[in-house]
Amino acid sequence: MSGHSKWATIKRKKAVLDSKRGKIFTKLIKEITIAARDGGDVNGNPRLRLAVDNAKAANMPLDNIERAIKKATGELEGVTYHELTYEGYGPAGAAVLVEVATDNKNRTVAEVRHLFSKNGGSMGETGSVAWMFDRKGVITLPAEGKKEDDIMEIILEAGADDLTTEEDYFEITTSIESFETVRRALVDKNFTIENASLQWIAKNMIEVKGEDAEKTLKMIEGLEDLDDVQNVFSNADIVE
Repeated sequence: MSGHSKWATIKRKKAVLDSKRGKIFTKLIKEITIAARDGGDVNGNPRLRLAVDNAKAANMPLDNIERAIKKATGELEGVTYHELTYEGYGPAGAAVLVEVATDNKNRTVAEVRHLFSKNGGSMGETGSVAWMFDRKGVITLPAEGKKEDDIMEIILEAGADDLTTEEDYFEITTSIESFETVRRALVDKNFTIENASLQWIAKNMIEVKGEDAEKTLKMIEGLEDLDDVQNVFSNADIVE
């Protein structure tokens, strides 16, 4: 359905690198801990079930998963994380959304603000750029010889919005309402899910090139490397 997305490719390469460095475990443990505050039973807590499935897909040891759940439910001593979203602009005016999970709001906002200003960007007020994005479900499948038509049949019947086809993976976009239905349909058909999450998808992309592209990438990579940052979204269409 949809064609190549350079931004999606950059994001996926970064995710693969993070998984190799083990950084992805930190983000997943925080997500499990936050999700488990609403109950430690995966069958009655859709967000926790999703977080645990993503952790298993990343080959996280079961002991780590269980320990994170126990910390959230009070069985073990743990940290309380606060979920926040910061908004701002890159050096070329591209919109940036930063999702964080932190136990120290003052530290985190200072670190995020520093990354923005250091790279020619600026933080904005709440709501300043969020309107440029839609909240969507995104599911990534490794290609591994799978046929696009087979996937298309399953996801359309389950209510998906779109399918992006790349050389070595498929990316499925859904509404928030259809996200879990589409994900379960793929799991039931024994498809391997690389990652499934709710993301902010830009309504329109802004082309960024040259020095601005380099600064934008450096800023986003710096933000993603912060321990408290869970996700970074932008409408920057990076032209290399």
